[in-house]
Amino acid sequence: MFVKWIATLIVAVNANNRAGEVAAGISFALLLALIPSGNLLWIVLFIITFLVKVNLAGELLFLALFKLLAPLSDGLLHRLGAWVLSRPFLQDPFTTAYNLPLLPLSLFNNTIVMGGLIAGLLFWVPVFFLFRQLVILYRRRLRDKIAGSRLVKALGRVPLVASVGNAVRRIGGVYLSVR
Repeated sequence: MFVKWIATLIVAVNANNRAGEVAAGISFALLLALIPSGNLLWIVLFIITFLVKVNLAGELLFLALFKLLAPLSDGLLHRLGAWVLSRPFLQDPFTTAYNLPLLPLSLFNNTIVMGGLIAGLLFWVPVFFLFRQLVILYRRRLRDKIAGSRLVKALGRVPLVASVGNAVRRIGGVYLSVR
């Protein structure tokens, strides 16, 4: 499954679809990785990514990568969340929200959840523009050089790599026909 995500991401980065779709998938991955999973907020945000046009393979791949690194930021997220949740002018809205039927299931009153949400929203736009630019630069300057390099051609002759390359081409055909 992980290999399929990587193959789909390679196809998406190399395809003629918009670089913004790949960047949006990576941005959503960062947002989801910073919020602890298992609550209503995370589930709703994850479902939203299926309703907007993002590269899902890139999102899932980077979500797995970012989730590995997310525990390193828990201390900072806790401090940010505690700061937001302790603001006196927000106490009444938070109390009202907590008394609504489903909103407490979002665990918004958890300091790491709130800190992850705030940090994820703050980083979403810069990460989007950074990865959008990186995809554009890769397509302009590196894609053809990498595809034509001796190393890639030599790797293409290895049976395992050749079968993965065929899978990437098949996925690419399906991916481009669906999108």
